[in-house]
Amino acid sequence: MKLLDVLIVGCGNIAGGFDANRPLSDLPLTHAGAFSRNPGFALAACVEPNDAKREAFMARWNIPTGFANLTQAIAANLRPKVVSICSPTAAHANDIQTALALKPRIIFCEKPITMSAAETEHWVNTCQQSGVLLAVNHTRRWAPDVVRLKTMLDSGEWGRLRSLNAVYNKGILNNGGHMIDLVQYLAGPLTVLCAGMPVHDHWSDDPTVPALMSTAEGVPFSLNIAHASDYAMFELELVMANGVLTMENGGMNWRIRRTIQSPYFQGYHSLGPAAETAGEYPLAMSAAVANLYGAATCGEPLASNGVSALSAQRICQKIREAAVAPQEKPI
Repeated sequence: MKLLDVLIVGCGNIAGGFDANRPLSDLPLTHAGAFSRNPGFALAACVEPNDAKREAFMARWNIPTGFANLTQAIAANLRPKVVSICSPTAAHANDIQTALALKPRIIFCEKPITMSAAETEHWVNTCQQSGVLLAVNHTRRWAPDVVRLKTMLDSGEWGRLRSLNAVYNKGILNNGGHMIDLVQYLAGPLTVLCAGMPVHDHWSDDPTVPALMSTAEGVPFSLNIAHASDYAMFELELVMANGVLTMENGGMNWRIRRTIQSPYFQGYHSLGPAAETAGEYPLAMSAAVANLYGAATCGEPLASNGVSALSAQRICQKIREAAVAPQEKPI
């Protein structure tokens, strides 16, 4: 197996922090956790301006080389095949620009790529023109149960899709972008019909906004909000002709109710008791790095790339632009 060197930029939670105190037997939830468990990759270096944070990260993940910034990595003539950008969103544009000078095969960027759809489009195009693959961590596109659900929806196993109902919090561009991308993956392109009043429940520059959308087939999608100060919320309900499927706890659980003959009213149908199953979201990061390896070595298509991420961000931006101003009364 060809070994691909990885450079991780930013040493925070998604880079490796969420896995820092978890046993190696647990499925990885982070970039470093997933790369370290895949025999096709070697964690070669990391970049982090905070010295103590960088040194702790290097010690935890057995990374031999660390830099305070990407310019130092260029000066050291580093040539990683994969650059994982886990820095704050405001730093992404500069990090992508500098990372391209390292001539990697793949950049694996946290979402959103930037805070602006126009700027994101620029970097998506720049990566394409540079011959560098751009993967974006819309993680659920790699979750095996979501991939199977997509296949079932396309096959018509559950009948026609009637409506989609979601609840999220922590920013239309941040967590909302995950939800929009997930729905576009499952049901196709979305059109924004209207948006409600924004709520600043976490980010000062990224409010959480409710909205009503429609798929190309006219299926309504209601995007509702929770408040991030209460609890994390990321749930999606798919109302199908043959039952209702609900993703709960961000994909950690599923609740499934199938159509049955009503036990009370002859000639009517109703929904049967809910069957609850564990979700496969914890498998997503492992599947993501496996997909990156296939893309880098044998041309396997990326499940989540700059083009799909840009499409989701454009929808998020339209929702933000359509949001009812706080001083106005929503209809």
